[in-house]
Amino acid sequence: MRRSKLIFGCLGIMAALAASAFSQGTVPAAGTGKIGLVNINVFAAEKDGITRFRAALAALDKEFETLNNDLKTKSTKLQGLATEIQKAQQPPPAGVPATTNQANLSAKIEEAQNLEIEIKRLQEDGKRKYEGRYQVVVGPVFNDIIKAMNEYAKAKGYAVILDGAKLEESGILMGFDEKYDVTKDFITFYNARPAGSAATTKP
Repeated sequence: MRRSKLIFGCLGIMAALAASAFSQGTVPAAGTGKIGLVNINVFAAEKDGITRFRAALAALDKEFETLNNDLKTKSTKLQGLATEIQKAQQPPPAGVPATTNQANLSAKIEEAQNLEIEIKRLQEDGKRKYEGRYQVVVGPVFNDIIKAMNEYAKAKGYAVILDGAKLEESGILMGFDEKYDVTKDFITFYNARPAGSAATTKP
């Protein structure tokens, strides 16, 4: 899928939402016994993904754009400091007197350490806020997708539809007939549906 451009990511959140939806009794009803596979990662693909899901992620990206840019700026500065420190710590060639200002070097090391702590704090705080806002902004859309998948399963005669990508990652799915991959067909099905009750919530 098209992942959020933020460093926080949302694969784990999507899995949690899916598990929550299924635990609330939204597992597809038994049909003819067919088993379908979908790749949830494709839902937010830039091309041929689920339109409303991409829009929700884009809205979430926008909310965290300032924080994301700040983290990038600080990370670039930290990389520059690390390069300066590494260069200053290298011994001079034989016969060349050392010119490193130890006080200046110590100051740069301290600055880099403080900056690293600041970046880590911002990342942790940002991740917590991002996960909360994901539940609010993207969660309703994803839950609506799960409901639509039940409708799709019943309409197409599938007993169950599983996330093939997750099964493959866990080593459970070793191989399958591609004709049972319904990802593209489901996305077409969902994009053709009228907008449901799920909506992007403003902060």
